[in-house]
Amino acid sequence: MKLEERIALITGGGRGIGRAIAMAFAREGAKVIVAARTTEQVARVAEEIERECGMAARAVSCDVADAASVARMFEDGERLFGRGPDILVNNAGIAESAPLLKTTDELWHRHLNINLSGTFYCTCAALPHMLERGWGRIINIASIAGKTGSPYIAAYSASKHGVIGLTRSVAMEVARRGVTVNAICPGYVETEMTTRAIENITNRTGRSEDEARATLEQMSPQNRLVTTEEVAAMALLLASEEGRGITGQAINIDGGSLLY
Repeated sequence: MKLEERIALITGGGRGIGRAIAMAFAREGAKVIVAARTTEQVARVAEEIERECGMAARAVSCDVADAASVARMFEDGERLFGRGPDILVNNAGIAESAPLLKTTDELWHRHLNINLSGTFYCTCAALPHMLERGWGRIINIASIAGKTGSPYIAAYSASKHGVIGLTRSVAMEVARRGVTVNAICPGYVETEMTTRAIENITNRTGRSEDEARATLEQMSPQNRLVTTEEVAAMALLLASEEGRGITGQAINIDGGSLLY
């Protein structure tokens, strides 16, 4: 099993991409900690992992935008499994849209605090244990919006551009010490976040839900949305020994959207 004896911590692990990654890691032998601001969803994921995969899994509460909450999450993880995580997946995030001139201070800082500062806080908490052991994997869930701009998502796009810059800088710092740091950049994925995007398009334009979905699908040359399992498969590669030569990368999983 590719992740046998590894401990993985996944933020935003209660649904969508985070849940898919947690399940994929557990199937390959990892002990898993799934974290979110409220524990109801991650508790269900932890139960599902133990029931279906037979691996130890625990749910913890954490607000990644709060450095003290992040510190408590890592303390809880050490208490539960005896040491810090070997693998960190920074998946917790938000995506809201607004024209720039209607982007409030609250919306702007909410994106930076959760998407970017949350990744920073968790990375800073995880790295010392990884460097001490001489092995670690940090996987940041960014977005193709971290590589290009689009109307109405200035705050989201800026935060994800920041995640990619953070990824590349940290990767260079630790490259010789057994730790890899990478970002995955999905396009639109079949998740609740995309469902909300479809609802926003419908409310803003009056198009039907099917028409709004088609608009998002047509952004990809493959004319489809990405699945959570596809993102999880890339995360599994990056977390495994087979992925040890990959670091400092921001890997697109977008059906070729950025080729347009």
